Amino acid sequence: MGVKAGSVINRLLYDKAHLTKPSHPSEAKAKAAAILSHLSSGHLRKAVSLLFSSPFPFHFSLYSHLFHLCSSSRSLLETRKLESHLVTFSPTPPIFLLNRAIESYAKCGSLGDARELFDEMPQRDGGSWNAMIKAYSQGSRPEEALGTFLEMNKAGFLPNEVTFASVIGSCGAVLEVWVARQVHGLVVKYGFGGNVILGSSIVDVYGKCGEMGDARRVFEEIEEPNEVSWNIVVRRYLEMGEGMQAVMMFFRMLVAGVRPLSHTFSNALVACSSCFALVEGKRVHGVAVKMGFEDDEVVSSSLIDMYVKCGKLGDAHAIFDQPHLKNMISWTSIVSGYAMSGQTLKARTLFDEMPERNVISWNAMLAGYTRYFQWEEALNFIFLMRNTTTDIDQVTLGLILNVCAGLSDVEMGKQVHGFIYRHGYCSNLFVGNGLLYMYGQCRNMRNSKTVWFHQISPSRDTVSWNSLLTCYAQHHLSELAMTIFYEMQCETTPNEITFATLLSVCANIFALEQGKQIHGFMIRNGYIIDTVVRGALVDLYTKCRSIKYAFKDEGIKPDHITFRGILYACTCEGLVELGKQYFESMSTDYGIVPRLEHYECMIDLYSQCGYMDELESFVRNMPFDPTVPMLTSVVDACKRHGCLRFGKWAVQRLNN
Repeated sequence: MGVKAGSVINRLLYDKAHLTKPSHPSEAKAKAAAILSHLSSGHLRKAVSLLFSSPFPFHFSLYSHLFHLCSSSRSLLETRKLESHLVTFSPTPPIFLLNRAIESYAKCGSLGDARELFDEMPQRDGGSWNAMIKAYSQGSRPEEALGTFLEMNKAGFLPNEVTFASVIGSCGAVLEVWVARQVHGLVVKYGFGGNVILGSSIVDVYGKCGEMGDARRVFEEIEEPNEVSWNIVVRRYLEMGEGMQAVMMFFRMLVAGVRPLSHTFSNALVACSSCFALVEGKRVHGVAVKMGFEDDEVVSSSLIDMYVKCGKLGDAHAIFDQPHLKNMISWTSIVSGYAMSGQTLKARTLFDEMPERNVISWNAMLAGYTRYFQWEEALNFIFLMRNTTTDIDQVTLGLILNVCAGLSDVEMGKQVHGFIYRHGYCSNLFVGNGLLYMYGQCRNMRNSKTVWFHQISPSRDTVSWNSLLTCYAQHHLSELAMTIFYEMQCETTPNEITFATLLSVCANIFALEQGKQIHGFMIRNGYIIDTVVRGALVDLYTKCRSIKYAFKDEGIKPDHITFRGILYACTCEGLVELGKQYFESMSTDYGIVPRLEHYECMIDLYSQCGYMDELESFVRNMPFDPTVPMLTSVVDACKRHGCLRFGKWAVQRLNN
């Protein structure tokens, strides 16, 4: 081990700090030499066993060294032997050694032993409290860590940087922002406000608690944030869904002259992916190349993912093809990119070429098939997966249930349900919601209710309620769907998907007043009227012939997509006059110039309802020549309704 055994033994045996002298110095010297010999050979167990069998104490530094080795190797039995020998042959062992024993117990995962020793200590110092608080903090017992910190304060011991590092980490684990604020105040009170490590930890805690305003304020107060500080603030903005803020902080980091970590590059690229910021992503890519991170596996995989998410599969594949960058993560990323963009054949070719796969790789390919409703290919892939690997997780099961739903194969769904039960996935909410959706799509309301009331009742969430609502709505059980909504509000908070489903229900039963109430509820409670909800509102008010109510009284600003939906709804319902009014109001009332698709909708409306005179007038007076699909629709309508003269005109235009 690079240390002369003789000099070590002499120091161990003749240090006057020893409280108990060995009765046989030569025997003690020989035992110490043997212990060191075992340690130099890597035989910790033999070394501790030899010490444990010796009826006399050794130098305290040997105990300290052995506690350190036991901690590093997670040797619980040896730690117990050491502590037992120490307290047996040293009537008043030094506090620092008992602290080392607490730390070793904690590393070995025996918090009970650590607490028992801590409670039995006749005297404690700040290190004892720090060791116990750290033990709880790192042992995933944050509540006990915070409780011990309170005991420490009551006992009159002042915390230091080590104390606060563990306590702040525990605040982040329990996600109690009010506790974090109190600890933050104590950090400042005791003069540690300028500590960059503690400041960064406080930023991290506020970010985990969703308080990015406080996190940002503390970050700005750090005089010289280091690379870890910057990485924390970038990551927390990303996790809070504020991708552009994360990207902005990354570029601020570069301006400040701080070299990013590989994970900071990765977080910045993921942030670009989340908001489809291709330009910023390319800039991050350029910086990564300049700083020599292009060969880093984490960065290269994030680059591939960024280009995939931004629709640049060619750029993603170019990075993937670079030497030394092909690993399981990059293989999976490129397969997922092609699969989720609809190029499932290319994705499958790459998947089949993968030298190794994990469950994420299999899920990526299966997700592509399900996203584009390629149910037969998905089913064959599932059989291949089951014959090739035993890897399966809740995501796999959710995708398989999606395939069962797509195929309306309730029998296969029941088999999957049995597998879920046998393999202990029943308590998984994601899988439970998948079962609910599958039974609903397969029109098996009985099993839907079984899953609802028995399997996921303790943990069901908004997704669960939405699945049940959708199930009732699709089966035209509109009154039951409305009842479910009222029950839902007692248990969880509805979201935009909930309201879109309810508005569709109201449209199906022409319940205008109920639809207005739902619309008003959304406005009063600050819900976002997104594209899906807007479409549902247009469908409701169109079917109930009250579209002007939504536009004028409720302030929905229609656009060309809105009017396309309105005209399509009028076509489905055969509302010719109403459709004509809306088409004309586009330009006269709302200043929207009708597009090609709006003219196509009007041609379909007149054609399907047999309004041939209006159709002829409309087509002849369009501000542009009719397209081939338009003329084809006209010819078909003329054949269907016996309008020969106009039909001949349309045929001539087609031939020309």
